[in-house]
Amino acid sequence: MDSLVLEYRDPLFGIIVFFTLIFIISFLTYSFSLYKEKKARKDYRKLLRRFEIGKLKEEDYVHLYKTYNLPFDSIILLASTFVHKGNYTKAISVYLTLLEHVTDRVKKEELLELLGSTYFKSGFMQRAKEIFLRILKFSPRNINALNYLLIINEKLKDYQSAQETIECLEEVGVDIKKDKIYIDTLTIINNPIESFEKKSEKLYEIFKENPDIQRLIVQFYLQYNKKFFWEHLNEFDFKKLIDLMWYLNFDDLDFDKIAQNKILNELYNAKGYLKTIKHSDDFVFDILIALNNHEHKIPATIDFEFMCSSCKQIHPIFDSRCPHCHSILTLNVKHNLVKSLNETNQSLQ
Repeated sequence: MDSLVLEYRDPLFGIIVFFTLIFIISFLTYSFSLYKEKKARKDYRKLLRRFEIGKLKEEDYVHLYKTYNLPFDSIILLASTFVHKGNYTKAISVYLTLLEHVTDRVKKEELLELLGSTYFKSGFMQRAKEIFLRILKFSPRNINALNYLLIINEKLKDYQSAQETIECLEEVGVDIKKDKIYIDTLTIINNPIESFEKKSEKLYEIFKENPDIQRLIVQFYLQYNKKFFWEHLNEFDFKKLIDLMWYLNFDDLDFDKIAQNKILNELYNAKGYLKTIKHSDDFVFDILIALNNHEHKIPATIDFEFMCSSCKQIHPIFDSRCPHCHSILTLNVKHNLVKSLNETNQSLQ
């Protein structure tokens, strides 16, 4: 018995037992890691079978974020694919689901911005406004949220709130002189109390100091005070207003005033309303004048497109804000010669 005890106390035996335990623990750890990896691969394969944008569920994004520690930016990139495909409802659902599980303040603010911008793109202006107001409660100097809020208030025709937003942007050092003039102009135009004559005078004062705002003012004059427009005809730059003048009704034209304006005289000769000149400095107008004077009537007209001087995007209709970059009054009109669609009806009826 004593010899047995001595054998267990042998230092060599203790070393053997120690390394044996290390080997067993290492083997079990390695085996367990292999098992976890095999299970994880199985889960990945299961997930990848439905990893198509149309089939991925909102909880899958949370699962990727919490279980597999996929980076937050990668999750956002995956969710943004819905926005690029125009599936705003799905994108909103993903952002709302992620908001319930994200605790970091910076990430939550980023998620709220994405949610607000998605509501904005999908046309839910009031919901977008509520989201950006929520962001400003804990981040009042968020310039992106303030800019969105300004545009939303403008679209909702809440010009008082828009002016308050402009004051906030001025406080954080943003140059928004043009925005201020633009909102002031819209406030006057949409004032339901003032008369058209008083509005016309106020708008004229704004125009004299800020000629870039002329299109909004000319649109107002052509709709509500044509007499005032024709009285101040030569003060406007009609190269930037060709589309407005092209579509003006024949009965609303003052041909005595038009005859004194070179651009308008050429334009209405090209349209066929006048036959006072044979050539124009404008290539498209010159062709139309020649076609109008031709013995065979050739159906041709002018088509318009609008290019943003800021982002260079082209749009088929005019908007005071570029639909792509939201810059104010940066759409420049371009006119092109096209075949007229108003051809003679050949029906036998």
